[in-house]
Amino acid sequence: MKRYITLLFFGILNILIAAGCSSDDKGSDTPAEPEVIAPVAIEKTNSTKIYVHYMPWFETNESSADKKWGYHWTMANKNPNTIGANNRREIASYYYPLIGPYHSGDKNVIENHLLLMKYSGIDGVLIDWYGTYDVFDYRMVKENTEQLIAMLNKVGLEYAIVYEDRVTKSAVDAGKAISVTAAAKTDLAYMEKNYFDDANYIKVNGKPLLLNFGPIVLQTPAEWTNVFNTITTKPTFVTLWDQSVEAGVNASGEYAWVYKDNSYLTNFYTNTKPKLNVAIGSAYPGFKDFYAEGGGGAAIGWTIEHNNGATLDETLALAKNANLNFLQLITWNDFGEGTMFEPTVEFGYTYIEKVKAFAGVKSTESVFPEISKMYNLRIEKKSNADVQQKLDQAFNYFVSAQPAKAKQLINEIK
Repeated sequence: MKRYITLLFFGILNILIAAGCSSDDKGSDTPAEPEVIAPVAIEKTNSTKIYVHYMPWFETNESSADKKWGYHWTMANKNPNTIGANNRREIASYYYPLIGPYHSGDKNVIENHLLLMKYSGIDGVLIDWYGTYDVFDYRMVKENTEQLIAMLNKVGLEYAIVYEDRVTKSAVDAGKAISVTAAAKTDLAYMEKNYFDDANYIKVNGKPLLLNFGPIVLQTPAEWTNVFNTITTKPTFVTLWDQSVEAGVNASGEYAWVYKDNSYLTNFYTNTKPKLNVAIGSAYPGFKDFYAEGGGGAAIGWTIEHNNGATLDETLALAKNANLNFLQLITWNDFGEGTMFEPTVEFGYTYIEKVKAFAGVKSTESVFPEISKMYNLRIEKKSNADVQQKLDQAFNYFVSAQPAKAKQLINEIK
């Protein structure tokens, strides 16, 4: 009898609990979990794959272990803790990011960057990468890279690595590797294990794409053959323009960069591109380095003026006429050299609007201001769990190509 009464009691209790937890209970304060939706590509008419070169090397006084701003905001003589009358921090750049100086590993920053890229018609990110060794700030760059990679798939963008082989000498000088080729082998093995098999890692001719900024240190075909012989997956290896001879048969092609004036691009498209199996063009808004003023070494020695967007218009027109399969935008965020597509106080969204037009993005709906507002709300309401959950939902709407729903949700937040 006792057993019957006990069962009856728990049966009634379960019914009451189920009723109390009903999803249509108006008295519940628990917000609904954000709806996770698979990423949907932005529709566009230009078949050229558009990638953007990305620097994951920025650090703030809040993100660093020593509570100091990273070199790429300070160079030798700037102090971002100094805030001017215009409410801007003092940074080593002639230009100022719209969201202010940031930590590259901050998920809110990454979310902002990747959504802006997605809606401007960019297909993927080419990540400037400094290897696996704990030398200088290389470990921080690697950690920030992997924070970026973690969100790329969620947004629906691809990526590939741009390897700075100059880091191999740093590893040897620090006593971390026995030779530059040994250092490169370690770095390539890590890429193969951790990046190359990713579904959204860029493949060209069926193989993972690997760019090299140079070569700078490994400058003979024999060295590159030695390095690549130690990995199973041989990448489609693309060097900086006019440098593929240093990799010999290991190189599959070359990519253009930025130099002095647009005539170098014209020469690349006219004379070099026809000889290459893989050719990646370039487009840039300008070039104005801060090295001399920032005490970061001698100035590069030449400048390409931004000219109110005219330089970008010219380089995009050259790219269009070259009938490229691949285009690299130089760069998303190299503030030290003034080549950034990232929205700035000076240029607003001008450059990514031009990319959007070049890509032939079908939707003319304006979303960039709301993506910026979303970032600001992430910061302003960081301790408000309900708001953060709504912003998570807005993110899911953005990545699934439902910007109207995302904007409505963002604009409802006070």
